Amino acid sequence: MELDIRRYGIIVCVLATAYLHLSLFPDFGFTLNGIGYLALLSAYFLPIAFLQEWHNMFWWELAGYTLLTIILWVILGDMKFVAGTSSATGYYAKTAEVLLLGFLWADKPK
Repeated sequence: MELDIRRYGIIVCVLATAYLHLSLFPDFGFTLNGIGYLALLSAYFLPIAFLQEWHNMFWWELAGYTLLTIILWVILGDMKFVAGTSSATGYYAKTAEVLLLGFLWADKPK
């Protein structure tokens, strides 16, 4: 698999999103979400034959996981923005996730 700007964008956005979720460590749900992003990133990019056979499925899973995270934040999230708090972290993470969706769309399997 050749790395280009789209795929570097996916990697950076997933790492940023995972970091932001993991930074809220004591909260179990956020920690699992960050680990989930790292697992899907690994499955999407690792050059293991078994994983590469399912590359298209992992694209759909990563896109769906990202959309689900955004939707759940809209429904359950803390919408007031206060710099330096977990509510601000949510906005930063959603920004990275929206960018991730853009890079994923550019890398959509044919």
